[in-house]
Amino acid sequence: MKKFVLLCLAIVLVSCGSSKTVRASKKVIKGEWGLNSINYNQTGNYNVTLLNDATKSCLEGSTWQFVPNNNTGTYTINQASCATGLRNFVFTIQEVNAETGLYDFLLKPTNAKGKSETNQGFRLSLTALSETDMQWQQTVSVDGKAFIITMNFNKQ
Repeated sequence: MKKFVLLCLAIVLVSCGSSKTVRASKKVIKGEWGLNSINYNQTGNYNVTLLNDATKSCLEGSTWQFVPNNNTGTYTINQASCATGLRNFVFTIQEVNAETGLYDFLLKPTNAKGKSETNQGFRLSLTALSETDMQWQQTVSVDGKAFIITMNFNKQ
């Protein structure tokens, strides 16, 4: 009976761990990235505030740092005409489909001590990840239609 309980406990612990694919993605995402461009799937002028923080023009050119061993990170807005400075966040990569390589990516802003002041997070799709490039997509609704925001990063 004791061996059976230990076997069940081992199975539970193994099944709760991250998959190999997610662990590999965390290894690739580690380090510094530059947010090069933000695109929309619809044409027109849109006044979008991303991550409840800044506009497209402010976030383009920002630098991002990911520390996967504790799922934290920072991004720094560098545009002089914007509210510049360092922002903190925690992130989680959750596997969606191992065959396609698409993931849900949850980013939650925090203060410098790692505490969320609003308990608000942003669910994004990690749609591409390589040693040099990363892409996120967020789908929101505008006038009842899907509006897709694409953020393109390059490893620095």
